[in-house]
Amino acid sequence: MSNNRSGVFIGGLMLGATIGALAGLLAAPRTGRETRKLLKKSADAIPELAEDLSTSVQIQADRLSASALRNWDETLDRLREAIAAGVDASERETEVLKRQQANTDSDSLAQELER
Repeated sequence: MSNNRSGVFIGGLMLGATIGALAGLLAAPRTGRETRKLLKKSADAIPELAEDLSTSVQIQADRLSASALRNWDETLDRLREAIAAGVDASERETEVLKRQQANTDSDSLAQELER
């Protein structure tokens, strides 16, 4: 979970830095020509920034996916163990009931024979 939060934080930090830089350029006391040059440089850097952000998001998604798979596998293992324990308990209870039924039947037979 902390990996996912750090990826979101990094993405937000990059986005905030970009917006802050653009706002700073637009509010700076420069001539229009200088501001346009700076905006062009910033615009040229956007594809690289987007690629870095995309890579960061992909890495975080891969980590989250791997974590989800581990959790899923662990859950399946616990479920298999619980089912196996339930089957064993059911078989033991069936044997107990069969023995009780056999004892009841033999007692009934003995009573019938005594008459």
